[in-house]
Amino acid sequence: LRLDHLVGKGRGLEAEVIYGDDQTKPDVGVQVAEEMLKKHNVDIVAGIIWSNVMMAVQPVVNGAGKIMVGANAGASPLAGSACNELYFSTSWNNDQTPEAMGKVMQEQGINDVYVLAPNYQAGKDMVAGFKRYYKGRIVEEIYTKLGQQDYQAEITQLRSKNPKAVFAFYPGGMGIQFLRQYDEAGLRGQLPLYTVYTVDEISIRAVKEAALGNWETRFWSPDLKNPANQKYVGDYKKKYGKLPVFYGAQSYDGILLIDSAVRATKGNVKDAKALALAMRKADFKSIRGPFQYNVNHHPIQNFYLLRAEKTGNDIEMHIKKTVFEKHKDSYFTECKMPW
Repeated sequence: LRLDHLVGKGRGLEAEVIYGDDQTKPDVGVQVAEEMLKKHNVDIVAGIIWSNVMMAVQPVVNGAGKIMVGANAGASPLAGSACNELYFSTSWNNDQTPEAMGKVMQEQGINDVYVLAPNYQAGKDMVAGFKRYYKGRIVEEIYTKLGQQDYQAEITQLRSKNPKAVFAFYPGGMGIQFLRQYDEAGLRGQLPLYTVYTVDEISIRAVKEAALGNWETRFWSPDLKNPANQKYVGDYKKKYGKLPVFYGAQSYDGILLIDSAVRATKGNVKDAKALALAMRKADFKSIRGPFQYNVNHHPIQNFYLLRAEKTGNDIEMHIKKTVFEKHKDSYFTECKMPW
């Protein structure tokens, strides 16, 4: 969609996008990246959903002297000791969003919580971020298999522990199955569910009523009121007939970031260091509103509390309040990159 907007302006360089599927496997991600770099001679690599894949691919791309724009995965080492002058995130560090939820639950006085997440880099980061701000009792901290689809045993176990609330991180298909089974077990409305990257515009379409009333924290929402976001959401709905998802929002900002650097360097895409210096300025109107880059090339940005609510015949996420303003991640002091 963002490329459509740029082409419509009738200016700039011709852009060719080459797509690859990492299949959520680090080794496949490396193969795809190497093919893009060696066969297609790409100037910039962007994307990647899963943190374990990013941890494998980033050294390959940056090691080849090319820019990597992370449009989702927020592995904590890349915000800290493994930061790189050619790596930029247009999403967040994994810990930041659950830090916001930890703050919400702490302020609400919820004194014991059951915690669930998949057993991989992001799952551990999300729980670490949550615990950084939540200081109540954690009844149990459970890590399930990455990609798991059946949560009946975990739901039975958490019910037996009788916590005051549940905190869960289950992105993608895992979240869809977890939300369905949580609802089918009769826990929705009975045992409050607080999540990150679980209740979103993808899972809501799949689970419908099972999403109602559940909480999320996020850096962005379709109902965020600024001109860039309203144009993005409006044009997305016209083109695709549905609300955009945060994955798309981050990717849209990724193209804005790349475009800002290409313009600043007058199209010299072969000079990766000059592109990186331009990217540091974040000189574009982000759909999340104003933000700036920290010294580790991760955004300093706001985070919000959202709830799934009924709007006419639809179920949508609505911002209820701002949790953090200009929130920095917890790892930037470990980044020794010269600025």
